[in-house]
Amino acid sequence: MVSPTIVTMKLKEEISKNKVHVIEQFGKNQTDSGNTAVQIAFFSGRIQHLTEHLKIHRKDFSTRRGLLMLIGRRRKLIQYLMQKDREQCQKLMKELKIRPILPKK
Repeated sequence: MVSPTIVTMKLKEEISKNKVHVIEQFGKNQTDSGNTAVQIAFFSGRIQHLTEHLKIHRKDFSTRRGLLMLIGRRRKLIQYLMQKDREQCQKLMKELKIRPILPKK
């Protein structure tokens, strides 16, 4: 039987490897984790992970709330990037397969 701490450590290692890959792909350099495009990519990965989790655990309402909050944060970052650099934002959304966001009324 595998200890829960070992599983948690393996999961953390996998997440950190994924973060490095995302930073290399969307950042300007290897330490550019604060870039808006990198943050949107991080959020998108977490959103995909939580969506898969909720397909299995339909009644996990606290995770659902966290997912909705994460979607809201990503939406705000996308709106900010759209104002600053529309071309980069559209390219990023196409690369991450994010649907266009309609402006709030």
